[in-house]
Amino acid sequence: MHATTFIAVLIVLLAGAVIVVPLASEAQQPTRPARVVWVQGGTPELGRANAEAFRAGLKDYGHVDGQNIILEIRYAEGRLERIPQLLSELLQQKVDVILAGGYQNMLVARNATSTIPIVGVACDPVEALVASIARPGGNVTGVTCVSSELAMKRVQLFHEALPGLSKGAVLYNPGDPNKAIELKDTEAAARALGLTLKPVEVRRPDELEAAFAAMRREGIQAVITLMDLFTYSHRQRIVELARKERLAGMYGFSDFVEGGGLLSYGTNILGMFRRAAFYVDRILKGTKPGDLPIEQPTQFELVINLKTAKALRLTIPPTVLQRADQVIE
Repeated sequence: MHATTFIAVLIVLLAGAVIVVPLASEAQQPTRPARVVWVQGGTPELGRANAEAFRAGLKDYGHVDGQNIILEIRYAEGRLERIPQLLSELLQQKVDVILAGGYQNMLVARNATSTIPIVGVACDPVEALVASIARPGGNVTGVTCVSSELAMKRVQLFHEALPGLSKGAVLYNPGDPNKAIELKDTEAAARALGLTLKPVEVRRPDELEAAFAAMRREGIQAVITLMDLFTYSHRQRIVELARKERLAGMYGFSDFVEGGGLLSYGTNILGMFRRAAFYVDRILKGTKPGDLPIEQPTQFELVINLKTAKALRLTIPPTVLQRADQVIE
């Protein structure tokens, strides 16, 4: 073979090798889908809408569940004492991000790991879990709806919607340390309007029925339910008991009202879970959770269920209806 021809053939062969080797290497090292885990306090039925909102948010950033990301959800079925064990089981495998709904879930997750990023969706002050809202540090970040700061507005709306209200109650879980602060804010707002609100404690599901029956016997006309992991996980039962005892109810999230409650005022919970996907996306792209400021809400919604008002023989004043963001008829 002529020397010039030999060199030309050799160059072609080497060029081909340069192309083939990297392709073979890539084929042997497929990218692992990111794994996000989430323990919900309620049932699959109650948690479906929030899960779909989160999946939709992930899709906005190019993460498709079952393809390039795996979302694994476990449900405590209302037995909140099971949450630490369920999370522990999920953490037996490689986990990229933990999604934690509620302050108590965030606390469980933080106690379980100091290295895996945690994205929380909570309606309580989360300062105890982070260095600061602006710069959380550590492995916790997320979105919060600062429920205690909305206490006065909820009481005012409740008072306007039920002008004949003279005696009400506040249903809350004393096992959540944040609720003591929110209860004080709620009682102070009520006193300013000349209302009496009796605190009613519930710690376990089997206490709910007796609590509502006692409220009705004592002449209580309406009840404000403070949001936490317990009350949210048992929201359908709470709404059903309020209807059974003919008590008007004010809640922090619209899914209580969609399930038959009378009024809600607060952040859009589906929007919060959809927004949580932004944090997951940033973390998966390399941002440290401690560098992502915790987001606080700027918009709130009033939702009214007129079907429930009719069943309770209540007339919601037009001035309140006009301010509603959603009216269920």
